[in-house]
Amino acid sequence: MPLLFKDMAITTFTEEHTSPVPPSRIFKASIVDSHNLIPKLMPQAIKSIQIIQGNGGAGSIKQINFAEGSNFSSVKYHIDELDEKTYTYNYTLLEGGALTDGLEKITYEIKFELAPDGGSINKVTSKYHTKDDFKLKEEDIKAGKERVLAMYKVVEAHLLQNPDAYV
Repeated sequence: MPLLFKDMAITTFTEEHTSPVPPSRIFKASIVDSHNLIPKLMPQAIKSIQIIQGNGGAGSIKQINFAEGSNFSSVKYHIDELDEKTYTYNYTLLEGGALTDGLEKITYEIKFELAPDGGSINKVTSKYHTKDDFKLKEEDIKAGKERVLAMYKVVEAHLLQNPDAYV
């Protein structure tokens, strides 16, 4: 019997943010050490971030456990790439969160670059792989992007207030 592959559409969003914090610091804090730092900075939103497989680098699986009252209890994601030299981080959402029945997967590509002023330019590309004729809701995507940006801004504020952290 032949295998049947369903059509899948990919919807891509790219955003860019600037920060006065250099890429090396914001990458270490928000990506490499996120499992330690984020729950401390945002206990009202994130209860914990666990490495459930691997060492936290490429190939690892992490789980974010949200605080009581959140729309989601947890999300699991696979780290596809984590490069501390190029400040590149790619991951795929595996379960929970915005991953509904109509979505095959969501992939994220994050790149931090040095800005001319010594800060950073941060580019985030999200790819929503939909099943069949599933239509994404713009308000759901916007809400997810706002949550990620809020987390990023909390880390940025922490680094600005603590200039010796993650140097």
